[in-house]
Amino acid sequence: MGPIRDSRFYNPELAPVPVEQRTWTTYNFFALWMGMAHNIPSYTLAASLIALGMDWVQAFLTITLGNLIVLVPMLLNSHAGTKYGIPFPVFARAFYGIRGANLVALLRAFIACAWFGIQTWVGGKALHVIIGRLAGDGWVKASEVGGQPWTLWLCFFGFWVVQMLVIWRGMEAIRRFENWTAPLVSVGFLILLGYVLVKAGGFGPILHSDSRLGWGPDFWKVFFPSLMGMIAFWSTLSLNMPDFTRFGGSQKKQVTGQVLGLPTTMSFIAIVAILTTSGAQALYGEAIWDPADLASRFDNTLLVLIALLSLVLATISANLAANVVSPSYDFSNAFPRRITFAVGGLITGVVGVLIQPWRLISDPGIYIFAWLGFYGGLLASVAGVFVAGYWVIKKTRLHLRDLYLDGHGAYWFNGGWNWRAVVATLVGGVLAVGGAYGGPFPAGGLIPFLKPLYDYNWVVGFAAGFLVFLALKDNTTKETTR
Repeated sequence: MGPIRDSRFYNPELAPVPVEQRTWTTYNFFALWMGMAHNIPSYTLAASLIALGMDWVQAFLTITLGNLIVLVPMLLNSHAGTKYGIPFPVFARAFYGIRGANLVALLRAFIACAWFGIQTWVGGKALHVIIGRLAGDGWVKASEVGGQPWTLWLCFFGFWVVQMLVIWRGMEAIRRFENWTAPLVSVGFLILLGYVLVKAGGFGPILHSDSRLGWGPDFWKVFFPSLMGMIAFWSTLSLNMPDFTRFGGSQKKQVTGQVLGLPTTMSFIAIVAILTTSGAQALYGEAIWDPADLASRFDNTLLVLIALLSLVLATISANLAANVVSPSYDFSNAFPRRITFAVGGLITGVVGVLIQPWRLISDPGIYIFAWLGFYGGLLASVAGVFVAGYWVIKKTRLHLRDLYLDGHGAYWFNGGWNWRAVVATLVGGVLAVGGAYGGPFPAGGLIPFLKPLYDYNWVVGFAAGFLVFLALKDNTTKETTR
C-alpha cells in the first residue's frame, strides 16, 4: 500500500486494516448488536406500534419480519469489510467512483447525525428523570427555555459531552465500552417490564388486550408502512457494516455474530417494549411509548434510578456504535487529509444538535412514517446498487489499491464519478420517496402519482436501485483481483 499513502484520498483511518489486526470475534459482533439494539429508540420503535393501535402479536410480527429482511443486505454488504479490511465509504468508491462515494457517504452521515441527536435527546431525558427523582420538583418543573425545562437542556448537553469524550479516544475505546455494557443494558428494560407486570396483575391483561386495528384493511394499511419503518431502522447499518466487519477475524465470525446478534436482541427488546407498553396501557389508560415518561410515573424511586441508569448506559453504547463510527469515517472520506476519526465524531455531535432531534421523535406517526420511511427509501436504493455491484457485477472482486488512487485506476470512472450508480440511486430514491405523504409532507404526496409506492418505500428503493444499476452496468465488469 506504500505508493497510495501520498494520495489525497488516503488516511490511516480509511486504509485497509492489516490482517493481523482483524481480531474481532463472534462475541464482539454479538456484543456490538446487543449494545446497538438495546437502547431507548429501539424500545420506542416497538412501543410506537402499540401506540398506533396494534396488539402485541401484530407488533412483534412486524418488528421480527423487518429485522429478518434487513439482515439480508446487511450480511451481503458486510462481506467486503472482512475480505478487504475497508470501511463503508471506501467500499462505496468501487461503485460510485473515488469522488462520487462522498455522495452516499455524506447522505448516510447526515442521517447518522440525526440519529445521534435523537439518541442523545432521549438519553438526556432519562438522565433528567433520574436527577429529578433525587432533586425534587424544583428540577423537573424548572423554568422553560424553548418549550423545555432548562434542566432538561442541561442534561441533554451534559450527555452530549460524555459521548464526545469517549469518541475522542477512538475506535478501540468504543469496542471496549461495548463489551462491558452489552450484558448490562437489558437490566433497565426488564425492571420496567417487571414493575408494570406486578402493577397490572400479570400477563393476562396485557396478552388479552385487543388490537384497535383488527386483522382487516385497517391493519394492513398500517402494517406495510410500519414494516418499511422497521426495516429502515437498521437500513443505515445495512450499508455501513463494513466499518465494523473490517475488524472481523473471519467471515464466519462476523456472519455468526450478526445472525445471533441482530434478530435475537431486537426480538428481545421488542417483546419487552411491547409487553411493557401494553401493560402501561392497561394501567394508565394510554400507550406511553417513551420509557423515561413511563418510569417517571413509578412510585419506587430505587427501581426508577436503576432502570433509567441502565437505559442511559445502553443509549451511550448504541449511539457510539451505530451513529458515530460511520459518520466519522464518512466525513473523513470527504476530506481525508483534514478530518480524522475523532474530528469526524465531533462534527457528528455538532450536526446532531443542529438537526433539532426533539422534533423528529415528538410523535409516533412522524417517527415511523415520515422520518424512518423517508430516509429508509433513500438508503434502500444505495443498498440495491451495492448488492448488484459487489455480488452480481464484480462477483466480490475489487482492486484494493485502485480504491485510493487519484486521477486514474479502475474506480476513477469519469472525473471520479460513476454516473451509472448515481442515476440508479436517483431513480430508486425518487420512486421510493417521491410520493411521501403525512407529517411534514402533503397529504396527496410530494409527487401524487407516486404516493401508492411510498407505503413500500424500502422495497421499491432497493429493487429499483438494484435493477437500474444492472441495466446500466456497461464497462463496469472489466476487473480482476490484484
